[in-house]
Amino acid sequence: MLQEPTPIRTHDDVPVCQVDCVNSEAVQRIRPHLDQIGNVVFIFKALADETRAKIVYALSQSDLCVCDVAALIGSSKATASYHLRLLHHMGIAKYRKDGKLVYYHLSNQQVKSLMHLAINDMSSSEEGASR
Repeated sequence: MLQEPTPIRTHDDVPVCQVDCVNSEAVQRIRPHLDQIGNVVFIFKALADETRAKIVYALSQSDLCVCDVAALIGSSKATASYHLRLLHHMGIAKYRKDGKLVYYHLSNQQVKSLMHLAINDMSSSEEGASR
């Protein structure tokens, strides 16, 4: 049910509602789902770092050893290992040992899907802009 509108002060350069009008039904329907946002924020924080985002994209394409990841991101094995360890602790990547090599892969399919969706969306946007 809608509440009685009350005027709100605005700034000319910031678009805000001119009245206070809360859609209680929508708020009550959406509020329970907000508890899940913490997990989403956690994933976005992991991907907010450009190096980790590159690693996640690379791992979405193939299982890679630490040396491969270091070569892809142009870093030392120590730096690559640091980021891979963070992704592992975040539950985004898992590893397996194969002799003296350590291979990583994405363990979170939602992150893989999110990365592919973002890349495909950016590709579509760039194609549309060039037409």
